[in-house]
Amino acid sequence: MTNSSSADSGTLKFSTKLRVRYAETDKMGFCYYGNYASYFEVARVEALREKGISYKELEDAGILLPVTHFEIRYFQAAKYDELLEIKTQITLLKGVRIAFAYQTYNEQGTLLNEATTELVFVQAATLKPMAIPTFIIDQLQ
Repeated sequence: MTNSSSADSGTLKFSTKLRVRYAETDKMGFCYYGNYASYFEVARVEALREKGISYKELEDAGILLPVTHFEIRYFQAAKYDELLEIKTQITLLKGVRIAFAYQTYNEQGTLLNEATTELVFVQAATLKPMAIPTFIIDQLQ
């Protein structure tokens, strides 16, 4: 897995590469559609890590980030052993919410799918939504 990030007109964009493993495919050798939720989790965790934000450190500090919305549109299936590139963009950072957009490409540069997720910052002790911590806003701007 490899990562890279860039700032484009104030928008945070990241790239994560991962390979489709045999256990993630069906009998036809296609990546099972349900695996993409896990792939996008890897992409957003690594995107935040690139900006100095660790999910583990957030959880240790009593901050949780549950997904409240997930949407995906499939165009083509990924296949066993293909190296995928997931381009990730933070599209919203406001109030209690952070949102991400994803595009998955195969090694030939073909767009396989597009997806979005929205997460809410939650206090672990109360399970109530909380304002985005200032240090996160500072690190993402």
